[in-house]
Amino acid sequence: MLGNTSSRYGLAARLLHWSLGALVLFLIWLGWWMVGLGYYDAWYYASRQWHEVLGILAWLFGLGFSIGHLLNRPPPSLPLNGWERVASAAAHKLLYLSLLALPVAGYMIATADGNGLDIFGVVTLPSLFVKSETVRLAATAIHTYGAYGLLALVGIHASGALKHHLLDRDRTLMRMIRGQ
Repeated sequence: MLGNTSSRYGLAARLLHWSLGALVLFLIWLGWWMVGLGYYDAWYYASRQWHEVLGILAWLFGLGFSIGHLLNRPPPSLPLNGWERVASAAAHKLLYLSLLALPVAGYMIATADGNGLDIFGVVTLPSLFVKSETVRLAATAIHTYGAYGLLALVGIHASGALKHHLLDRDRTLMRMIRGQ
């Protein structure tokens, strides 16, 4: 089944969830790797281009996931105690916020020089700002520390799923893997 039901996640939600998770982890790794490259390194520009393009794709996936969540409600979570319910809601809200905000901050970094964002010479996304070092520095801080925060949230999210699967022995993880 493509869409969610009252008891199961649909194939679309599951594929988007896992694709977005893999993309986010790859982008964080790529960002970490590319900032260590020297200006004359062969991968200096290519890695930046790929990070920018995949960041736009992550933003589109995150937007799609958020819209899909509103239009095709996920099944209710399995019974949680009070602190788990609060922690789960907070973590999910922060994940959604991060998935939307980090790519925007990255876009602001890339266009803070006043030039548009060139996508492999095919299309150029316009800059929303005049040249601004202040915008670049603020966006860099948000993007950098936000990425570390997102990585921590992904770890918390995965740990929670594993806790449900291994300790509680409930269907939480299997619902997102197989739609059960």
